Amino acid sequence: MMSLKDMNKAQLEAFRDECKKEYEDFKAKGLKLDMSRGKPCKEQLELSMPMLDVLNSKSDLTDADGVDVRNYGFLTGIGEAKKLFADLLGVTPANIIVGGNSSLTLMYDSVARAMQFGVYGSKKPWGKCDKVKFLCPVPGYDRHFGITETFGVEMINVPMTPTGPDMDMVEKLVSSDADIKGIWCVPMYSNPDGYTYSDETVKRFAALKPAAEDFRIFWDNAYCIHHLKDDHDHILNIFDEAKRCGSEDMIFEFASTSKITFPGAGVAVMAASENNVAQISKLLGMQNISYDKVNQLRHVRYFKNAEGLKAYMEKHKAILAPKFDMVIKMLNEQLGDLNILTWNVPKGGYFISVNTLNGCAKEVARLCKEGGVVLTGAGATFPYKKDPEDRNIRLSPSYPSVDDLRKAMELFCICVKLASAEKLLAE
Repeated sequence: MMSLKDMNKAQLEAFRDECKKEYEDFKAKGLKLDMSRGKPCKEQLELSMPMLDVLNSKSDLTDADGVDVRNYGFLTGIGEAKKLFADLLGVTPANIIVGGNSSLTLMYDSVARAMQFGVYGSKKPWGKCDKVKFLCPVPGYDRHFGITETFGVEMINVPMTPTGPDMDMVEKLVSSDADIKGIWCVPMYSNPDGYTYSDETVKRFAALKPAAEDFRIFWDNAYCIHHLKDDHDHILNIFDEAKRCGSEDMIFEFASTSKITFPGAGVAVMAASENNVAQISKLLGMQNISYDKVNQLRHVRYFKNAEGLKAYMEKHKAILAPKFDMVIKMLNEQLGDLNILTWNVPKGGYFISVNTLNGCAKEVARLCKEGGVVLTGAGATFPYKKDPEDRNIRLSPSYPSVDDLRKAMELFCICVKLASAEKLLAE
């Protein structure tokens, strides 16, 4: 089929009318499908059920250091859990704080502590500064932006590229504005584009010379082992690069097993310099006595080590990869020649980022919702939910069944065609 932009008015009207009929036929089916969040599907959750049997009334509930995990204490995590995550992230156990089930909580708390008390190296709490700003690579993760918006932080858009954020812009802004206290990053299979930061990008992050002495890189490594392809991406260890630059204090790294075991009962982790860990632990001790060490031990006994965790993710790949492949195949077949949508083909992570014609994303999302398929809200991938070009949509293929996903994508493609035809006819 020819590009919509090459069609004359009569051809566009005929195309639109055909799409309208297809759309109304779909609406009549009464679909109720959800592609709004990157949730693991039932089959993925079932994989982890044996972990619940690892500990029972006859189990030895002391860890390798003789700690009874049922009791208070060991605020930053049991030794075995710290080693597992240290090995996974390429740091030492002294750099690790093992938390509860949510890395989002660790990120929120990190911003909250900084606002109230400052971070290691702060002259005063961020909350007592005249203004606090964060750099936000876009499109990005809506929950990151929600945290900083909650604390009244001014967010500055930084364009994403296939190699990571626009580092010329990052370096210029960070070095010239002391009000800029942080940047959100998803360095491996970025949310939603699926980009992995290049070696040069990681090195440039480690070598940043911020005007603010208490600037922090929030390195949300959520998808560090969530591969979809055998020839998966690799990323440099930012702490290794930071050591060469003497900038270890600048980094807060986060990860979790939320999309590995159970989203509501996983284990989250924060990696930071020993200076940062000491400052955080002192304040954390006023907030908490200990996180769920029973759950930490359960995960350690089940996976044994970081290599066991990585091997386990092959089971997730077997479930998720066909879903992602199907979405890409349908986009190519139904929209590939029309010149109205672009998309990324990620090698890992949980999302596929698509870009409509300018001014069409909200209309596509509205049509999908009325047709029975809920997407992540258009604009959600930008601070304040304001996509300046109204074009980016995040697709989340993980949760629906294969059959439901196929139906949802059929409707999505119809909605893109319909919204695009209407847009071009209005010009």
